[in-house]
Amino acid sequence: MNDWRKLYPFDSHELSLDGQRYHYLDEGRGPALLLVHGNPTWSFYWRRLVLALRDRYRVIVPDHIGCGLSSKPREYEYRLARHVANLRWLVETLDLSEITLIGHDWGGAIGLGAAVEMLERFARLILANTAGFRSQRIPFRIRMCRTPVLGRLAVQGLNAFARSALWMATEYPRRMTPEVRAGLIAPYDSWDHRRATYEFVRDIPLSPRHPSYAKLAEIEQGLARLADRPTLFVWGMQDWCFSSHFLERFLEFFPRADVRRIDHAGHYVVEDAPDEVIDAIEDFLVKHPLGVGAR
Repeated sequence: MNDWRKLYPFDSHELSLDGQRYHYLDEGRGPALLLVHGNPTWSFYWRRLVLALRDRYRVIVPDHIGCGLSSKPREYEYRLARHVANLRWLVETLDLSEITLIGHDWGGAIGLGAAVEMLERFARLILANTAGFRSQRIPFRIRMCRTPVLGRLAVQGLNAFARSALWMATEYPRRMTPEVRAGLIAPYDSWDHRRATYEFVRDIPLSPRHPSYAKLAEIEQGLARLADRPTLFVWGMQDWCFSSHFLERFLEFFPRADVRRIDHAGHYVVEDAPDEVIDAIEDFLVKHPLGVGAR
């Protein structure tokens, strides 16, 4: 068994959220950085950033309900609005202010949802290979995972979504050590523990009839209220899912944003180019100190 735990040398924290265990990391002291993961990752995905930044910042990294080391209930409202509400609750419980949001994949939409609703608490935005607006662009391979029978069997039964991401979401899959691969999928070791992985795929809203469509539209409409926050986009340009189209769409909302395009990186941009991502984030945080500019 590959010991991924040595790559995750952090103290666990948890809060009770409607009877569910909401797990998060809380490392270091200083200005708050809120790192929000997507699907099918968890707080393990952010491990390198936590290690690199915790000596100067307070780094908070939650696991969404159903993911990572949080509870994985069979019956739960696995919807965008609930994940946003959960993140808001964490921010309020920890009384975080002047937050720098760092979001990837679904973590971008969830984090932006919280920021739109808590404008006074969020000061800076860093987004990587994500979306926060409506789009009809969804790759065929992900559409297949959404099907009620075959999709569920593949995602929940065979763990096909998380396992295939180890090869399809990175440009350098063979660079991943066995420990890294084991860590990325460790929490998703049974049918029940993969429920959220499947539900995240199903929750992509493609029409107004979808339960999460209105919430995503609300987040999209709220982006204009965040346009005065210093913003950085760090983008793996080889991402076949959140392609450069999504970056260019974001820049319509944030035309003054800083951009770091990483030509050789894919969707798991932190796995493909950790040093470049960390350098970009550190440069941005220094360039845009807190208390300067509009809030």
